[in-house]
Amino acid sequence: MKQEAKLPLHQEQQKPDATKSSSSSPLPATTSSTLTAAGDKRRRRRNMSKLSPGLKTLINAPFARPGPCKVVKGAVVVGELFRGIAKEARGRGVGNRAWLAISAAATFTLNSPDALSILHGIAAAERGGSQTAQVRTAEFIREVGLKCISFNGIPRTINCLNAFHASLPRDITSKLTTEPSRTLKADNVEAVKARGRGLWDSIYAPFEDKLVDKLGTSHPDLPVVILNCHYGPLLSDPDGRRGVGRVMTSLVAVASLRAQTGVGPQVLSHVFGLRKAVDDGSFRDDLVVEDGGEEERENEEGVRWLAGDEGGEWMLKTVDRIVEGLGGNNFAAKL
Repeated sequence: MKQEAKLPLHQEQQKPDATKSSSSSPLPATTSSTLTAAGDKRRRRRNMSKLSPGLKTLINAPFARPGPCKVVKGAVVVGELFRGIAKEARGRGVGNRAWLAISAAATFTLNSPDALSILHGIAAAERGGSQTAQVRTAEFIREVGLKCISFNGIPRTINCLNAFHASLPRDITSKLTTEPSRTLKADNVEAVKARGRGLWDSIYAPFEDKLVDKLGTSHPDLPVVILNCHYGPLLSDPDGRRGVGRVMTSLVAVASLRAQTGVGPQVLSHVFGLRKAVDDGSFRDDLVVEDGGEEERENEEGVRWLAGDEGGEWMLKTVDRIVEGLGGNNFAAKL
């Protein structure tokens, strides 16, 4: 009688036990703890992605003014406001870009994208109403909004520019510039810094160095951020046709700060900054260019008037009218 051949011992130990189901085998302790930790992580993630009703209600509480400024007086009333400003500017020899810079900066500061759309239509009509005029006006308003970041913060510019772009017809947005002009690269950093310092010196002379030292005393990085993050890449114009200009940048500063309220010393500084543009001759870059193919510029008479006492008063009162027309200052919660 044949005997069944026996497998070597080490092979016998590897034979599966048919009496045990693989599905009932207990998981190793390490695997079990890993799955538990993963489950806990998923639960925590789900919990952190949801806000309680009370917290959501508080975020959107009416007294905190969580949304943009609405045109409560109606588009017709706001439109007449901007038309009146344009008419006054013409009567004083002030060009389209100047009154538009003042009006747009105040409107961005008040966080009113609806009013920006109205302003664009009126300003484009003042320039003739052609498609080219509409595109140029939209480009200019966008640049003003970008510079407003330095005076009233990033969020209002983000929200207003998003809504403004959405309000424009497709045949206009399709022609807007899409290439960035302020990208910092290894070969242009020093030039951008120098450009920013040049603008700073023009605005604050003869106290430019003293002011840098004073800011550094408050915080050593304060002048670094102001000069290298704002005056360099943002407030000073990049090379190309999209520049707002030296005079217009001062107008944006004054209008934004006036509409914001509570920052009188800075309003004063930039009123003087506008005058410095006339004193040092840098305003000439904003003047009329004879070549009809160039972007329209200002005329010397209008710039000098704006920099004077009468022009300064008109500028501030114009901002005050816009603030009133759009429902008042909204930088603080209304408790």
